[in-house]
Amino acid sequence: MKIGIMGGTFDPVHNGHLTLAEYACRDYQLDQVWFMPNGNPPHKDNKNIVSTPRERAYMVSLAISGHRNFRLEDYELRRKDVSCSYRTMEYFKKLYPQDHFYFIIGADSLFSLEQWVHVERLFPTCTLLAAFRGDKSSREVMDRQIQLLTEKYDADIRLLSTPLVDISSHELRRMLKDHENVDGLMPRAVVDYIQKKQLYASQ
Repeated sequence: MKIGIMGGTFDPVHNGHLTLAEYACRDYQLDQVWFMPNGNPPHKDNKNIVSTPRERAYMVSLAISGHRNFRLEDYELRRKDVSCSYRTMEYFKKLYPQDHFYFIIGADSLFSLEQWVHVERLFPTCTLLAAFRGDKSSREVMDRQIQLLTEKYDADIRLLSTPLVDISSHELRRMLKDHENVDGLMPRAVVDYIQKKQLYASQ
């Protein structure tokens, strides 16, 4: 199978995440996309993660309900130590050697990859799909970065063209705290759950 991996804190999950996964499925004919909430990411301060791992996983499960090609993957949530992408992907590759993995990242991550822990061990495990939502000049900058990483690490990195969804989890948390309208930015079931639990009310 061709499997996409969508990692992130998903605090909370929103329509931008779903759109990215949908375009990856369409453009690269993926059989599945696994939404994988981070448990203890090395690049983020856990004090900035507002909801609990269980709550984030449940929000993802609500968001992907009805998408038959999407599934929740809780591997990193079950780990007690720091979750590094290379270690996770080496585990998946060993467990599912017959499958091909596509690791989906945002445009910003393309330029910070070399700061990731042992990124040289990530590249052999998967094809990286870097989201592209810009103009021609942005495309040229991304192409140059891809060429640099490809030559340096023998990496397989491809662009994933997606529509601009101008929202972030950080901004959504602020909007939810301030009781602003988030219709169209998140699945309704996720909004209802957040309001019921008052997850971001006292952020």
